[in-house]
Amino acid sequence: MQIGIVGLGRMGGNIVRRLMKHGHETVVFDREPEAIRVLADEGATGASGLEELVRKLGKPCTIWLMLPAGEITEGTIHELGALLTSGDVIIDGGNTFWKDDIRRAEALKRRGLHYVDVGTSGGVWGLERGYCMMIGGEKDVVDRLDPIFAALAPGPGNVRRSPRRDGGGDPRVERGYIHAGPSGAGHFVKMVHNGIEYGLMQAYAEGFDILKNAGSELLPQPERLDLNIADIAEVWRRGSVITSWLLDLTAGALAEDPALNAHAGFVEDSGEGRWTIQAAIDEAVPADVLSAALFARFRSRQDHTFAEKVLSAMRKGFGGHVEPRGGRS
Repeated sequence: MQIGIVGLGRMGGNIVRRLMKHGHETVVFDREPEAIRVLADEGATGASGLEELVRKLGKPCTIWLMLPAGEITEGTIHELGALLTSGDVIIDGGNTFWKDDIRRAEALKRRGLHYVDVGTSGGVWGLERGYCMMIGGEKDVVDRLDPIFAALAPGPGNVRRSPRRDGGGDPRVERGYIHAGPSGAGHFVKMVHNGIEYGLMQAYAEGFDILKNAGSELLPQPERLDLNIADIAEVWRRGSVITSWLLDLTAGALAEDPALNAHAGFVEDSGEGRWTIQAAIDEAVPADVLSAALFARFRSRQDHTFAEKVLSAMRKGFGGHVEPRGGRS
């Protein structure tokens, strides 16, 4: 299939590469000409702007946006809405607020355009591992775009089918992507996914902080323990009930820098955690752990503990997120 990609950053560029690897034709645009040039050298077709991008795509065309949530995505969708024609599709693969998806889908529908929201998980490792995708939109449109999603997804890999899952459900979920529901459903599911991520990361971070301080002078001398935290992280990766990719990333970071001196412990939040807590409030669902994990990130911008350094190391590991210079936004 042919597809346009707008936004060639850490994830957008690798989405282009993975699609080309699977035989899809890509037309790409970014505000940074160098990003276009690099991918054009690898086989993509470059465009100097949105108008040229649309001209280079066959009809009906599909354009995937991989941009920061908010103003830049809103403005790009508005501009594309004036350039596209009936039957064309806009995909938002960023971390957009799900209620904005509902509004945009309705507005574009009045112009005969289709809108698909794709919560995309995989970070900087997506080219190698594939992307887990949570998709919202019209069924016939999502089905038509299946070759794109299948190429980006990780596939079944070596993950065993869940016990008592007889294969009667949606087969796509076992390949790493799901049509979650109508417009907004994809980003809603991804929002909760990221809220859970906050809680998991905070649990690891606090646990490693307790291990690090097992030799604290606050403890009686006989009870002080000098523990090799990097080795503990490594052994937990093998056969324990808390194995995960986040633990893999933490073990790697500790092996390279046991004291995590490269991290100040300033931990940002990208919005989805806040939206998850707001959804919990709207639904009257208790979310003690997720709320505490979000508030811990706020605290990290004032006082830094080893726990915050662990969080920062994990964020750099899966998403390439770098702390702001000087420890402030």
